[in-house]
Amino acid sequence: MFGRSKNNPTPPPAPSPAIPPAPGRFAPKSPNEALKPSAPPPPPPPRVRRPRGGMLSLMSGVMTLGLVIAAALVFGLLTLERQVEAPGPLAQDKVVLIPKGTGTSEMAELLAREGVITSPNLFELYAYLNRSKGQLKAGEFQFKAGTSIEDAIDTLIQGKAIQHALTIPEGLTSEQIVARLRDNELLTGTINEVPREGTLLPETYYFERGTSRQQLINKMQAEAREALVKAWAKRAPDLPIKTAPELVILASIVEKETGRADERPRVASVFLNRLAKRMKLQSDPTIVYGIVGGKGTLGRGILRSEIERATPYNTYVIEGLPPGPIANPGRAALEAVANPLKTRDLYFVADGTGGHAFAETLEQHNRNVARWRQIEKAREAAGSGQPEVDRVEPPPLPDGRTDLYLAPGQARNAAADPGSVSAIAGAAALGPARGFDASEWTERDPLRNQNWDLTSAKSVPAFQPPPGAPPAETAKPEPRKRQAAKPRRRPASAGSAQESAATE
Repeated sequence: MFGRSKNNPTPPPAPSPAIPPAPGRFAPKSPNEALKPSAPPPPPPPRVRRPRGGMLSLMSGVMTLGLVIAAALVFGLLTLERQVEAPGPLAQDKVVLIPKGTGTSEMAELLAREGVITSPNLFELYAYLNRSKGQLKAGEFQFKAGTSIEDAIDTLIQGKAIQHALTIPEGLTSEQIVARLRDNELLTGTINEVPREGTLLPETYYFERGTSRQQLINKMQAEAREALVKAWAKRAPDLPIKTAPELVILASIVEKETGRADERPRVASVFLNRLAKRMKLQSDPTIVYGIVGGKGTLGRGILRSEIERATPYNTYVIEGLPPGPIANPGRAALEAVANPLKTRDLYFVADGTGGHAFAETLEQHNRNVARWRQIEKAREAAGSGQPEVDRVEPPPLPDGRTDLYLAPGQARNAAADPGSVSAIAGAAALGPARGFDASEWTERDPLRNQNWDLTSAKSVPAFQPPPGAPPAETAKPEPRKRQAAKPRRRPASAGSAQESAATE
């Protein structure tokens, strides 16, 4: 045990297991291995191409084509927008008339001929693209200088045609209004019939070229009905006129008597006061209408024989209102009669300024007439006097007096021969005739008719003739009988016609 140890060989150490290199670290090679050339890596295995399906290929092609087309459309629309918004060739504003029934192609060619656009094809294309905004309209249009294709199409779609104005003055008869419409070359068509008097409203009307005349007549009638309904609804509660047609009749007389808007309510009050007293209206325009009817004017003065001529419209002969209007009154005249001024005026005469002087009594009226005579005489001396139309025009006397006096015998001769004025001494044309109240120096003159006031016992002072003239006969007042006021009966045709005009 304590001897030499046996020389036993030491067993070789067991080989340690190879430790794999850590990931990401390079394992060194032995020098022998490092000297050996490394073999190239093997080639990758070949990829197997799978055949594509037919639907997928088709969709890819369609998408590609769509993108190309969309890009082309965007580019084309941008180019088109620049072209249609570019100013046109017009150097100044121009009016172009496009007849009815004209198609888009004809419109494009017409605008190109008129120099509004340069490319008819581009106009048609842009009009087609904007067809959702509306159809192109015919008519008379004004295109401004430099109008683009887009502006031209917008103008035609919106239909902004030129509006022409036609003014109908107050106081014209229906026949005169129809004549004006027939003379207007911008209107077309015919008028079926002349409307009833007082059923057209004088106003300024706007219309497009090519509007029919009957269409404008219908519009005037509708406006007249509306104006009458409004005026009648707002009438004064104590108005002696009882029906809307009577309001139109009196409004037409007021319209013919004065052209001043501020005088209409007062003139209306004069006639209403006379109606309340059962006095005759004695309006000169009613004499004229009874003679010429719808023609509207005599074109001269009223003759003495025409004052006494009995016609349904002559308010020097008839009592109350005439059977129908003598003209077409305007809104102001209708409102003036519906709401007149509260006055006691019974007379009015021209004052030389374009208006009238009003009076409550005959004495005041005579003074106003005398002042008017002086104005006429001064105008005649200055050479500015002109004979009035639709008024009585007496010739001057040989001694130059401007007042006219008929001796009793002369008055009888004049009555015996109403169409002659030879009873007036020196009736030769010694100067221009002057207008005056149609009742003066006739049997209906209040100065010679003392029963002028049917509601009171007043008497007119005896008429004093001018110096050197024979005295006038004083008419004896006739006994008056008080009677209850009764509505005057008119022909059924005229009354029904006016009532229908008011109720329509």
